[in-house]
Amino acid sequence: MATLSVFAARFSGEEAAMRFAVDISPAGRWGAPVLLAELATLAEDSGWDGVFCEDYLAFADRLDTYDVWITLGLMASATQRVTLASIVTPLAWRQPWTVAAQATTVDHISRGRFVLGVGIGDNAAAEGSRFRAPMSDRQRASRVDEALEVIAALWSGEPVSRDGKFHLEQAELLPRPIARPRIPIWIGGALRRPGPRARALRWDGACLYRIPGGWEDVTAGDVRQLRSDALNRAETANPFTIVVGGRGRQDDLAAEERHVRAITKAGADWWHEYIPPSLSLQEARERIRRGPLSL
Repeated sequence: MATLSVFAARFSGEEAAMRFAVDISPAGRWGAPVLLAELATLAEDSGWDGVFCEDYLAFADRLDTYDVWITLGLMASATQRVTLASIVTPLAWRQPWTVAAQATTVDHISRGRFVLGVGIGDNAAAEGSRFRAPMSDRQRASRVDEALEVIAALWSGEPVSRDGKFHLEQAELLPRPIARPRIPIWIGGALRRPGPRARALRWDGACLYRIPGGWEDVTAGDVRQLRSDALNRAETANPFTIVVGGRGRQDDLAAEERHVRAITKAGADWWHEYIPPSLSLQEARERIRRGPLSL
């Protein structure tokens, strides 16, 4: 979560410190929640600033898949300092009041260290293709936009009534989150598509990907433009956070460090490294234990 000092630095042109997170998945041979809580503790002890968790009802390749919210709750209980986030929850497939309650629970266990990352989901993913009728991009985007409004309203602790895609009649969720003014919301999706970019600017942060058909890193120019766009957005509850990365660390450490320095200077707040569930538990531990890049 971006602090006010980081927020001020971005507007003054001063370079703020990059924060580093690991991405791990509640899936595969070592994806059980108890093991991931152990890895989150190792990440905290190894100097990482955050632990981000993928959210799928069923992972591809028929991997064993565990519930992300139970996983995040155990991670929150096992750690003291790191920021925890869902990267990202496919909100189009979920009921907003359920996500609001789950996020609030993790927020309380972590004492305000949780960030809700959301996206519109992908029809090609198992959750979109096997468990429900597919929806168009436009349908999923519209559903997510309304769901986010419902979640933010429910986090206020006040009764909420709506009659749209989601019907609520004096619905109320208590307790309120610990995070103030509310739990931050980061938006995932394709950087080059106008919908995810505009949605991110309406909320608290962007964890967007530059994927034209294969992996391609977000550039310093991309970050600079997004930071510039954020200057002109409507005021929201939290400072705007730019989250970059989502792949494994490359072998050329000098090139990797140059890239992360460039995006830091351009205005990025987080760099996150992916640790795939296809690795052995020993390999995963070794990658976490080596700690973040030294800039």
